[in-house]
Amino acid sequence: MSSNFSHFATLKDGIAGKDARVLTVGLGYVGLPMALTVHEVGFDTTGLDINAERVARINAGEQVISYFAENRIDDAVKSGKFRATSEASAIAGADIILICVPTPLTAAREPDMRYVISAAETIADWLRPGQLVVLESTVWPGATANVLQPILERGGLRAGSDFFLGFSPEREDPGNASHTTRTIPKVVGADDKQSRDLLEMFYSTIVTQAVPVSSSATAEAVKLAENSFRTVNIALVNEMKVAMDAMGVDVWEVVKAAATKPFGYMPFYPGPGIGGDCIPVSPVYLSWRARDVGSETPIIDLARFNNEGAPEALATRIRTDLSRHDGVDVNGARILILGIAYKKDVEDTRESPALALLKKLEQMGADVDYHDPFFPVMPLTRDHPDLANRLSVPLDAGTLEGYDAVIVTTDHTAVDYGLVAAASKRVFDTRNAFDGRGIAIDRARLIKI
Repeated sequence: MSSNFSHFATLKDGIAGKDARVLTVGLGYVGLPMALTVHEVGFDTTGLDINAERVARINAGEQVISYFAENRIDDAVKSGKFRATSEASAIAGADIILICVPTPLTAAREPDMRYVISAAETIADWLRPGQLVVLESTVWPGATANVLQPILERGGLRAGSDFFLGFSPEREDPGNASHTTRTIPKVVGADDKQSRDLLEMFYSTIVTQAVPVSSSATAEAVKLAENSFRTVNIALVNEMKVAMDAMGVDVWEVVKAAATKPFGYMPFYPGPGIGGDCIPVSPVYLSWRARDVGSETPIIDLARFNNEGAPEALATRIRTDLSRHDGVDVNGARILILGIAYKKDVEDTRESPALALLKKLEQMGADVDYHDPFFPVMPLTRDHPDLANRLSVPLDAGTLEGYDAVIVTTDHTAVDYGLVAAASKRVFDTRNAFDGRGIAIDRARLIKI
């Protein structure tokens, strides 16, 4: 019996009996939900993260992600089969290693693979025969085979014979109660049959459905296709919003009516731009890889540029409308940004268009504050580090009356929109927050943008 088959059989049995030990590298918005879900279906699970403070908070049972069920982390820790650590030596004790680290963009808006490379180098130091390594981070097609695999093989072990390797793109949607880690199907791909079989078997025990594809590159491309589709359609609906507004037509009403068609149409809604670590990032990885192999993605690139320019276009529109309707010069105007998270009801500002809009308005000379119930203090962000430590202002009638304009950029559920409607001099609504909730507001003071 070959050692390869022996390793495969042992891990297959470990997955079937849920005796395999699982380790996630990274405990952020992807790694922590995955680690908890793996634990909750019965596997002994460890989360590895270089952030010692976050590790300590998790081990203390703190709810480090607000939309988690109360006590979810605490219950997991108390079970004795879930823990967090900053010790890389934990890798040696794992049978299955899931890499869930960020893959952001560089300052030049190109793929930044340093976190994947760092994770791979750390795993390589502890890699042993029989382990299964799965990359979940967004990467360009071919990255698992051409970046990750050579690093893991530097100690002499070979993928597909001494250890197993594959890719399964994360599909986490932070704050979505309808589609959770457990219920979202997982695509799995690998470049050898045994690795692919192990991926399919493992994820089939974790989520409702595992979807095998022929290679790791195909699985990598799936994630980029999904988010490039969204990028193009978001750019399209924002473009239609501007055109229809000029025609005197409410694009929100148009989309709502169009969505009643049972085929050939999927509703996308306008907003201030795109955010998070998926939709702004995936199309860049796809476009970069296309150029690398001598191809082009002009439609995707145009959509990207339109989406990235949305905050600046909004700032220009606000400057124009403040002057036209209220006689207020944006230079010196007091403006309140309502919501700095990239989407509602999450404490996440990655690539948030609200922060980009805030910066553009300040560059125009406006005095800008923000209110966000999830961020009493502005966090340190990769893209806008200079905004760190600003304070969220209270939301009350007296505060609202002191601003020339309030801009709804993130429609958090907990915000009192009735108060905003009653007390604000001028409201710019990028999220249909008032009409969408049936909240009456003086139409002369509301501009939907």
